[in-house]
Parts: sequence; structure tokens; C-alpha cells
Amino acid sequence: MEIILWIIFGAVVGWLASIIMRTDAEQGAIANIVIGIIGAVLGGFLWKTITGDEADSLVGQLLVALLGAILVIAIWKAVRRSSAPRVE
Repeated sequence: MEIILWIIFGAVVGWLASIIMRTDAEQGAIANIVIGIIGAVLGGFLWKTITGDEADSLVGQLLVALLGAILVIAIWKAVRRSSAPRVE
């Protein structure tokens, strides 16, 4: 049951991050789930590394996961932009 909750949480966080970063039209539901889960893990790791504490409340966990997902999308956009062929 916990896995299903993580997938739903990841989907919501990934979807919100894609709306904020304006990549929602480029991504599908699977990409939103993957980005949300990776973002939650990355955000949680960075938060604990920086503060030494975990986000306790559901709202805190949502914000940390959302910031992590936004970071994942920003990194992905930067990598895609640098690897795109240049038109001259």
C-alpha cells in the first residue's frame, strides 16, 4: 500500500513541478511520476543534508519534494539544451 501512495504522491508533485516549470505539455503522466519520485528523494536528501533534520509535516514533505522535482526538471532542461544541435 505504501508503494501506491508514493506513486500517487510522486505523480502529484511531478505534475505540480511541471506546471511551475512550464513543461507540462512536453511530459506525460509517467514522466511526472518519475520526476516526482526522483525529486522527492533528491529534495529529502538535500533537505536533510542542509538542515540535519527531516521535514516532519505533510506540507513540509510536499514542499521539499516539490522543490526537488523543480530542481530535477531544471537540470533536465539544462542538459537537453546543451545537447541540442545548434542551428546556424
